[in-house]
Amino acid sequence: MLKYLIIGAGGTGLPIGAYLAKSGKDVTFIARGENLKAMKNRGVKIARPNEEFVIAPVNVTELENYNERADVIFVCVKGYSLDSIIPHMQRIADKDTIIIPILNIFGTGGELQKYFPESLVTDGCIYIAAQVSAPGCILMNGDIFRIIYGVRKKEEYRERLRDIESDLRESGITGILSDNIARDALLKFSYVSPQGACGLYYNVSAGEIQKQGEIRECFAGLVAEINKLALAMDIHFEKDIVQRNLDILDTLTPTATTSLQRDIASNHQSEIDGLIYEVVRLADKYGVDAPLYIKIADKLRKRGL
Repeated sequence: MLKYLIIGAGGTGLPIGAYLAKSGKDVTFIARGENLKAMKNRGVKIARPNEEFVIAPVNVTELENYNERADVIFVCVKGYSLDSIIPHMQRIADKDTIIIPILNIFGTGGELQKYFPESLVTDGCIYIAAQVSAPGCILMNGDIFRIIYGVRKKEEYRERLRDIESDLRESGITGILSDNIARDALLKFSYVSPQGACGLYYNVSAGEIQKQGEIRECFAGLVAEINKLALAMDIHFEKDIVQRNLDILDTLTPTATTSLQRDIASNHQSEIDGLIYEVVRLADKYGVDAPLYIKIADKLRKRGL
């Protein structure tokens, strides 16, 4: 049995760990603050339209106090928290450990790999609509719960990656071991980055982007710029990502906003650098024209973001 460690007890980490634990997998959560206290006292609660369950007790601790060797580490924190957890992960990872980052920021796995020369760090992304409704409690909207992960180089493949895929599927999660993770991770990024950029620039929720007009055209244009960047990086999508992302956008409730918008509205740290400014840097690196991203980045910087 694989030993799983879930770092980050939020809208992605809690559901992943809860479903794995529900199916009998060996899972330890890393949490802090009120989440840690609630999970120690009451376990984890998952609520979705057609299902509700509680896992209690659960294995949960602070990262500083975890002293075991995990087989699989799901990294489910925001990008700005990575620097603080890397030293602790280096302490508990070894040559057999597989680290799967589940972040919104494209290229996270490759950057993390530099700190773990012996371990395998994949790239990964998740499709889920979930939010923390209370400490230790997650509200999931809809049926989509899909984790996609994979190696950047074929020679990095390990058979254990298939075992993880099987464990995820046995747990009710659609686990997909990708044969082209750069394409699949950038495909996810091609939606979350434009929605966050557009929502911040115009200070609007999804409903305003769903309406025909300037704001929707801006969103579509941002997606198109990601597509141009992908081609420059020799990444080829198998579908029209502009229409795909517009279709996804149109399924959202009109009041929906991104976590990037919510973090900034609450004066919290945000992933604006990795979700928006990094696109401008990549466009410059690959010689891609990205006028919309440049315009939005300039305005956001002038706002002090």
